Amino acid sequence: MSEKLETEPAQTRADTVRTGLFIDGKTVETDHWAAVHDPASPDRIVGHAAAATPDHARAAVAAADAAFPGWAATPARRRAEIIGQALTLLDDSAAERATLMTRENGKIAFESQVEMGVFVARTRAAMDLVDSLDQVRRLDGPPLTSHVHRLPIGVVTIIVPFNWPIAILGASLPYALLAGNTVVVKPPPTVPLAMVRTLELFAAGLPDGVLNVVTGTNEAVAPLLTDPRVRKIVFTGSTAAGKHIMAAAAQNLASVTLELGGNDPAIVLDDADLDQEHIGRLVQGVFLTSGQVCMAVKRLYVHRSRYDELVDALAAALGSQRVGPGSDPASTMGPLNSAAQRDKVTAMLAEAADAGAEIRELGTLAPGAAASSGGHFLRPALVLDPDPGLRIVTEEQFGPALPILPFDDVDSVLDQVNNDWSGLCSSVWSADPARAAALAQRLRTGTTWINHANAVACDDRAPFGGFRQSGIGREMGPEGLLSFTEPHTITVHG
Repeated sequence: MSEKLETEPAQTRADTVRTGLFIDGKTVETDHWAAVHDPASPDRIVGHAAAATPDHARAAVAAADAAFPGWAATPARRRAEIIGQALTLLDDSAAERATLMTRENGKIAFESQVEMGVFVARTRAAMDLVDSLDQVRRLDGPPLTSHVHRLPIGVVTIIVPFNWPIAILGASLPYALLAGNTVVVKPPPTVPLAMVRTLELFAAGLPDGVLNVVTGTNEAVAPLLTDPRVRKIVFTGSTAAGKHIMAAAAQNLASVTLELGGNDPAIVLDDADLDQEHIGRLVQGVFLTSGQVCMAVKRLYVHRSRYDELVDALAAALGSQRVGPGSDPASTMGPLNSAAQRDKVTAMLAEAADAGAEIRELGTLAPGAAASSGGHFLRPALVLDPDPGLRIVTEEQFGPALPILPFDDVDSVLDQVNNDWSGLCSSVWSADPARAAALAQRLRTGTTWINHANAVACDDRAPFGGFRQSGIGREMGPEGLLSFTEPHTITVHG
């Protein structure tokens, strides 16, 4: 969402969307609005999102706080039933919301369609865990007998990023609600529209105040972080922003779950299958959503004996990529979401080229997708054998650029990645499952895939999160559900 606010949105196209806030079961309009632009054609306005004031943010927290006692007292199975019924309210609008997502995010239409389904699937996966909330642990031993059960935390703020916002929300929102918490969601500023539309529909099936949605600048929505009634903050985004969130949460000792940046390595061993299927998995593992995925491969280490073969195979596969507007059915890769992100990746590539690395830009730009069009387009690029100290290797580029580094000793690669700042995801590629598993067990990242990578390989039944500066806590699975509760011990002295 642009920082420039308007008092009266200009309706530049018939399909321009306008969204309000959603507080205590009602849509709330505001005095100011922020324009949302199409990354494929930034001069085109997709819609306008309401710009909240701090008073709006406090009202959303107050509504969630008022709804909490009743929702928390509702039996867990009944909460699951209500959530399941609310989910059906999304059935008839998935295609429309996916189209809106592509227009504001830039991703290709197929990815937006998948995203709508991921939210539903993750909500149902959370509902399958409902019985674990009623489990009571009994501790016997005279003279004391204790029962430990789980209670919901209270009001939860959830903040999601632009890349897969609705899917990422599915990793936390249904778990928070199922556990008995009430929630305020802060959509991403550049991609708020489809999320607000989705949550308005979903919240209509829940009691008033259980789910609230607030859009606005970081300053305006600060009470979502600092209000003492907020007892947990869930944030997905950069490591730098996560540190800010953690500092804000510390003011009231609110708990946090932080899913932060990942400079995710892929390690290709000397016996790896490099056939068409596995090269296709690698391409998807790197370049899904134009590389704008936290769990995407960001750097590739390959045994020197397979280096040339792998580079040639990836270059051949990327040659067929077509970069263009996400709404174009011929596009296999859309623009980056913002000019700032495009410029960051471009600067990293220029720095690597100046340092002597070979840069191979591949694929083709669709007509009208040239740099002169103003769209945030980049062709996929391979950065061959760069200096390991370059930013393209050490930082999360979050774009369609992959550094490929040959190695001779896999132990040195392990030392490198296990002592990096990041520890979100990794992958091992080998034709020997036992060998790959043995190496995977030595990697200190939240998730390690074998012969696959990225969101397409994510098991939503398992906990997800990172080591080191890639985050705190876990989402999804039983661990993710219980993170939205606190243990309560009742002890009887017999």
